[in-house]
Amino acid sequence: MIVLATGAATAGAFATAGRGGGDGVLAAAAFATSGGLALAGVAGYADGLSLPLLLWVLATAVTYGIAARYWRTDRRDTEAYERQTTVRREDHAHIERIEMLRSRTQIEVARESVAYADALAAALTARATLPGFDPQALTRAGLPELPTPNQ
Repeated sequence: MIVLATGAATAGAFATAGRGGGDGVLAAAAFATSGGLALAGVAGYADGLSLPLLLWVLATAVTYGIAARYWRTDRRDTEAYERQTTVRREDHAHIERIEMLRSRTQIEVARESVAYADALAAALTARATLPGFDPQALTRAGLPELPTPNQ
């Protein structure tokens, strides 16, 4: 157990001293493994049950103490992300509403243009059925222009 604990501690030291400051997660895992192996070695060769239980309680308390720090950091990061997302949504909500109004207006204009074109076609068809209709006179007079969607 001493050899394994020393090997894990050495791996943690190498992970800490790596390029660019090392890998913190790998170093923490290596040091935690080293400590766990050292405690397992002591607990394995101890007489009675009190020392192993004491070491287990101590290791559990230390583990929760270290994990609580990371849990707090994760919770802060999550809350900060939620705040940023909420602010971003509020900032862009008015743009979304304006674009929705503009698109609805364009759709209404297009519908009105189609209705106008249908009415004009129906009027021309009805006029063509009247007796004495001269299509050349209508062409000379000119047809009204259809509105474009951009007007």
